[in-house]
Amino acid sequence: MLLAPLILAACIPMEARNETPPPQLNADAAAVELVEAEPVWTAQQVVANAQTVATSTYVVQPGDTLRGIGNRTGAGSEAIARANGLTPPFAIRIGQKLTIPGGRYHLVAEGETGIAIASAYGVAWSRIVAANGLTEPFMLRRGQRLLLPGEAPATAPSLEQRAAAFHIDIDDVLTGGQPAAAENAPVAVASSQPRPLPSNVPIAQPGSFAGRFDWPVKGKLLSRFGPGESGAKNNGIDIGVPAGTPIRAAADGVVAYAGDRVAVFGGLVLINHGSGWVSAYGHASRVDVVRGQKITRGQTIGLTGDTGYASQPKLHFELRKDRVPVNPVAHLPTAP
Repeated sequence: MLLAPLILAACIPMEARNETPPPQLNADAAAVELVEAEPVWTAQQVVANAQTVATSTYVVQPGDTLRGIGNRTGAGSEAIARANGLTPPFAIRIGQKLTIPGGRYHLVAEGETGIAIASAYGVAWSRIVAANGLTEPFMLRRGQRLLLPGEAPATAPSLEQRAAAFHIDIDDVLTGGQPAAAENAPVAVASSQPRPLPSNVPIAQPGSFAGRFDWPVKGKLLSRFGPGESGAKNNGIDIGVPAGTPIRAAADGVVAYAGDRVAVFGGLVLINHGSGWVSAYGHASRVDVVRGQKITRGQTIGLTGDTGYASQPKLHFELRKDRVPVNPVAHLPTAP
């Protein structure tokens, strides 16, 4: 397998790893098979096909488009637009001189995800996002050329070197977990039924969010949002509850991720609520939903446990707005 193992960059205080059995992925038999077989970001094996392009000047010819110029020069059309201050609808004129930005560009294939591409090159996905100015909903397309930050290594990195250089967190899953689609290809519409989607099918974004959030469980607040006594930052809150307590969705939304491949959190569910809001639920002993499933407020999405790096049964709960972790307590009713 070309892809390196994925390693989570801890965003909560480290605890002794609990060697409990992995969580059950329990939406239905087909869902268990799909989720356990391959997480969505490694669904498509990535061939490291990056080509190095020299900085140059291109004179626009009759019939040229930015996409065509990108294909001709090997640079990304988006990178060309940024380098020349072009904005939608990206009009160019015959005889115009365009700067072709140099660098290494990866040609995206259908089904590839941002995380898989980053892993193939041993580069943090967040750096690729920044280098390419990618924005919500972070959808890649077949034939897109992504600028890879940094210089090309003298020799191709080994699997071990790529693993050491590549770290993943919840933000990476949210921004780099959608598989690239062909131009104008349909995306999957969310369904309330737990029907597992093929790993190479993108998910439609939910509508705008104008609701409120509810507590996902009722229990003792073990750790608060922000820096702890050790100095490590907690991007959410941790709520102590008995193992097997139902975890309820904080608001309506669509499941962006459900599985156990993010080691620190064990059983993890991410729900996209629209308008830039995402909620995260970690350390589940059982996951009852699948990627792409439509969820309603208060619906049971799994059971609490002590999977991942948890020393006791608890729920790790996060809220993120426009990718930035926010204090969940400020957006929840007064008491759990």
